Amino acid sequence: MIARSLLLFALAAVAEIGGAYLMWQAIKEGRGVLFAVAGAVALIGYGAVAALQPDDDFGRVLAAYGGVFIVGSLAWGMAFDGFRPDRYDLTGAGICLVGVLLIMYAPRSA
Repeated sequence: MIARSLLLFALAAVAEIGGAYLMWQAIKEGRGVLFAVAGAVALIGYGAVAALQPDDDFGRVLAAYGGVFIVGSLAWGMAFDGFRPDRYDLTGAGICLVGVLLIMYAPRSA
């Protein structure tokens, strides 16, 4: 169940960050309407993937995804935009991932 949840977070991050990047390229870099449409489709996909999380608490899932989004955004910037994180970026990303793990997977009493 945790592995499935982590995979869904990763897929959601690719869809949302990729969609936002395509939209950025369309608007900021003048790449055209096809980039914008592809970005919009990817963002719709993000919403659908996020809803597949096994946890039924919307607030919990989206709060935890916020940490995944932060780490994924830094990674995307490194892979596609020449961004190089400093030690504060990396430390913050690590803290975010600890938060994700606590929010989503800490044992809870029923």
